[in-house]
Amino acid sequence: MATKTTDVIAIKPIEVEKFTLRLVGDSPLIMHAWSEKAKREMYEAQQGKKKVKAEKERKNAVHDFVQSMYWLEGKPNIEPSMSDEESEAAFTKAIENGARFGFPVTAFKQAGNSAAYRMGWVKNQMGLRGAYFIEADNEDGLVEIHSDVPEMREDMVKIGMGTADIRYRGQFNNWYADIIVSYNKNGQYAKEDIVNIINAGGFICGAGEWRPERDGQYGMYHVATV
Repeated sequence: MATKTTDVIAIKPIEVEKFTLRLVGDSPLIMHAWSEKAKREMYEAQQGKKKVKAEKERKNAVHDFVQSMYWLEGKPNIEPSMSDEESEAAFTKAIENGARFGFPVTAFKQAGNSAAYRMGWVKNQMGLRGAYFIEADNEDGLVEIHSDVPEMREDMVKIGMGTADIRYRGQFNNWYADIIVSYNKNGQYAKEDIVNIINAGGFICGAGEWRPERDGQYGMYHVATV
């Protein structure tokens, strides 16, 4: 008579380990954060408030440039009505006073997860959502970006059928970010796996505007230290 065997499954406890990585930019990082005006208009539309056609504001390149970036601290108060000279002086003063910039940590994780899927390392991205986490430097979910003084770039963009506009956005050259990653040592993925996933994200997908995942070559990066 055959003896029935029972498979024993060992379930190990979650053991969280943290380590630091430096992401070094291989190409400039272009930012395009939602402006306060855009967020306000979106909120009002969701509340069903009728949009009142207001007098068109003058184009203030420095104002749009400042609004396009994620600020950790030191963001100057620049209004569209201010002159170009006043706006430039306010931005310069903010830089001199030690202004700091950030970028959403979720962008780096999404890049890694997407790259892992594109490389065929995982069947879907769902399993990677809880495999590792990247800590933010503030409650807005940003990690600090270290770089040269951000440059203002001017781009022509299409906003509708036959309609174009000029966009002024912040470009960060020679940038890097130090991220803290946490993962389960007893999980499916080893530390080396996670490092490779994040590194692949910088080459295959990138971060910010005009990144490889969006038909560009900006926002590329690699893991420099483990």
